[in-house]
Amino acid sequence: MLNRGLDKLELLRIVEAVANEKSIDKELVIESMEGAIQKAALTKFGNDNNIQVTIDRETGEIKIQKVLDIVETIEDSNREISLDEAKSINKKNKDLKVGDKIFEELPQVDFGRIAAQSAKQVISQRVKEAEKNRQYQDFIDKQGQILSGIIKRLEYGNVIIDLGKAEGVIKKDELIPREILKTGDRVKAYCYEVKKEIKGHQIFLSRAHPQFLARLFFQEVPEIYEGVIEIKSVARDPGSRAKICVSSKDNSIDPVGACVGMRGSRVQTIVNELYGEKIDIIKWTEDLPTLISESLSPAEIQKVLIDQDNKRIDVILTEENLSKAIGRRGQNVRLASKLTNFEIDILTDKEDSERRQAEFKDRTENLIKGLEVDETLGQLLVSEGFQGIEEISQANVDDIAKIEGIDEDTAKELIERSKENLIKEKEEVSKKLKELGMEESLTNLKGITQGMLVLLGSRNIKTISDFADLSSDELIGGFDEIKGKKVRIEGYLEEFSLSREEADQLIMSAREIAYK
Repeated sequence: MLNRGLDKLELLRIVEAVANEKSIDKELVIESMEGAIQKAALTKFGNDNNIQVTIDRETGEIKIQKVLDIVETIEDSNREISLDEAKSINKKNKDLKVGDKIFEELPQVDFGRIAAQSAKQVISQRVKEAEKNRQYQDFIDKQGQILSGIIKRLEYGNVIIDLGKAEGVIKKDELIPREILKTGDRVKAYCYEVKKEIKGHQIFLSRAHPQFLARLFFQEVPEIYEGVIEIKSVARDPGSRAKICVSSKDNSIDPVGACVGMRGSRVQTIVNELYGEKIDIIKWTEDLPTLISESLSPAEIQKVLIDQDNKRIDVILTEENLSKAIGRRGQNVRLASKLTNFEIDILTDKEDSERRQAEFKDRTENLIKGLEVDETLGQLLVSEGFQGIEEISQANVDDIAKIEGIDEDTAKELIERSKENLIKEKEEVSKKLKELGMEESLTNLKGITQGMLVLLGSRNIKTISDFADLSSDELIGGFDEIKGKKVRIEGYLEEFSLSREEADQLIMSAREIAYK
């Protein structure tokens, strides 16, 4: 291709053909050829030279030139020239000065088989790089969309998809469980990441991603595509069950009905694509209790208690509705929790009543013991909303004296006793921590209290490393289902009512200290 006898116009035709075949810019191909010819010329004329190659974009003419810098004192004769010598060579340009460059044209020669092969490799490499960059730019714009391709091969449980001018991969854990895919099948998948690496780009696809379901509805329901209906959130247990929450900007359009379609035609198409995955379509509402109730369908909810600060919700229902709300292996409540972005605890009305009674009893006993009051007064204070000694210590005399049966003097005495109790308790806790041998870095951890430290120490969690190895569930507790029965998992610091976010933050702070 680089032979002296190569027709100039044929060179441009080759450029055109390569650019069209690889879908890359002609300029990139020409620049690659210039670089390849330059490499071959350096091999022929010497690598110590500064050689510049240009190909005329109109005629295809190749010009090979040696570049020389004009200097006062020559240190490298292959790359430098004196001003006087430069003027004698280039007599037409009398304005030459030190710092300029002159170009000495080199002869067009046959570079030989080895040089031509080397140049061919340079062109091939640069064209491949340009093709990879072009493909990356093409597919980075398709991130977040559904792509369709033919299954090319299966590798160690992963599926390699031929997308036309590139390959995508569906990792084993991004496939729908129990789905049977074979080489040659056409398959759809959600493009969740396009990663640029040294060896080239990688296109990661998923059929298990929640947004795969969302994008299928986007394709199947015109009202979603047009923006009339909005998908608020999606939760999936791939291949088994999914929940999708939708709202309509037009009051005349039922978002659930539009997504279901005539006789279920729209949703059934998506169910078939997802290997029979059951889909619950829920109408979004700003009324959170209603949204929670709809998300836990088919269970009938009696009461919803919301803790906005900690993003937690207690759902109270009858024993008959318990299994419906939890679902098989906790699936229903787990999906509802993901859909609403709230941690949901399911309680029967009996459990709720027992819990409230236990809390009332514990708070009453704490006040009786800490303030040295009788049971009647302790119950009275708890009934009026005072949940602990600390609250009483921070209260005004008037806040307590307004309670029927408590005069001003008694109120003052209660506040004084509560403050004394807190001081005494703090001293006892400090002494206890020393006895437990708690590590200083743990006791100084931001956000952890002395009461928490005593509980942790009693469970032999005494160092920052011990604490860093815990999970948030071990700290705050939760629910699990074992052999079809809901089981309460007690957390080490459950009584302190930490949110999951607060627990995660404590653990991450400990890990930063322990593993730095």
